[in-house]
Amino acid sequence: MLLPEKADMAVPSKKLVSADEVFMRHALRTAEQGMRQGQTPFGSCIVKDGAVVVRAHNQVWLTGDITAHAEMVAIREACTRLRTIDLSGCWLYSTCEPCPMCFSACHWARLSRVVFGAKIRDAQRAGFNELTIPVRRMKQWGQSRVQVVGNVLGEEARELFRLWQAKKNHRIY
Repeated sequence: MLLPEKADMAVPSKKLVSADEVFMRHALRTAEQGMRQGQTPFGSCIVKDGAVVVRAHNQVWLTGDITAHAEMVAIREACTRLRTIDLSGCWLYSTCEPCPMCFSACHWARLSRVVFGAKIRDAQRAGFNELTIPVRRMKQWGQSRVQVVGNVLGEEARELFRLWQAKKNHRIY
């Protein structure tokens, strides 16, 4: 009996990883980096044409600026790097569903797509002072054209909250 050629041999199937998962992992790692620096468990990543433009973590405690959420920092840096306030064609990945301030900035920056992991209620459950208005509701009420995708690596994003809460020196705002 002849052995089949290598090309004919069955290759074990591997789970295909979506681009959303790849870029969400950038946001998750960035949030972890921020946590190691004493910041809160939020991270973002902005992508254009399949390439990372910027990664940012929450910097509220670092800067003393309550608006320095990961999404806001990422949007500011992306506008600077791309030399525009129009981020059409860019996608934002966030470890948590954007709050009303951050989603408004996404809308005003004309981001094409927002992808998030944990829900805003998860942040509230972790102790954050959140306005728990879901992004989908803000999108509908404001008639925003930003495409929204949620629960991408949601369990991993919720794990960030658990790790952060386990730290003795975690600070809530």
